[in-house]
Amino acid sequence: MDGSRARGPRGPYAKTESTRGVILDAALDVFAESGYRSGSLRTVAERVGMSEAGLLHHFPSKSALLAAVLERRDEQTREQFPFDPVHGAELLRSFIRLAEYNASTPGVVELFCTLAAEATSPEHPAHGYFAERYESTRKITLTALRQLADSGQLRPGISPETASRGTIALMDGLQIQWLLDRTSVDMAADLGSYFNTLVERPL
Repeated sequence: MDGSRARGPRGPYAKTESTRGVILDAALDVFAESGYRSGSLRTVAERVGMSEAGLLHHFPSKSALLAAVLERRDEQTREQFPFDPVHGAELLRSFIRLAEYNASTPGVVELFCTLAAEATSPEHPAHGYFAERYESTRKITLTALRQLADSGQLRPGISPETASRGTIALMDGLQIQWLLDRTSVDMAADLGSYFNTLVERPL
C-alpha cells in the first residue's frame, strides 16, 4: 500500500476540515447552552477566535451550521455505539448505553428535545433532518426487533412494528422527564427494563 494514501488529507483541505471541526464543536456548545434561536453566530465565532464573516466562509448561514452540527453529533454517536440492526440484542444494548451517555450531556439532550419539538413545523431549518432521523431510527429498530423475533428471542405476542414505535417514544419521553427531574429518572435503567419485557432473555 502506498503510505502517502494512508495519511489522509494534507495542506489547505486538511486545515479547512480541521477548522470546520472546531467551529462545529463550538457551535454545539453554544446551541446547547443558549438554544438554537438564542445562540448567535457571533458567539460561535468568538469561541473559535475568528470573525463572523470568517465563520460564514465555512458555513453560509445559521441553518447550514445547525444542519452540520446535528450531522456531526450523529457521526460521533455512531463512532461510540454500534447501531447494527442485524444483531438485535446488541442494538438494544447500544440504545441503553446511549441513554447512559446522554445523561452526561444535559445541554445537548435539552437542545435535541427542543429542536425536535420545534422542527415539527415544515418551515423549521431542522425539519428535514428530524423527519429523516426518526424514520431511520424506526427502521433500524424494527429490523432489530424482527431479527429477534425470527431467532425466537422476542416474546410471543410482541409486535416488532408496535415495539419499534414504542421504543422511540419511550426514549424521547424519558429524556423530557429526566430534564425536568434528574434525581428521579434513570433513563438507561428504565429503557433496559422496558427492553427486558420484550425479549425472552434479559439483556
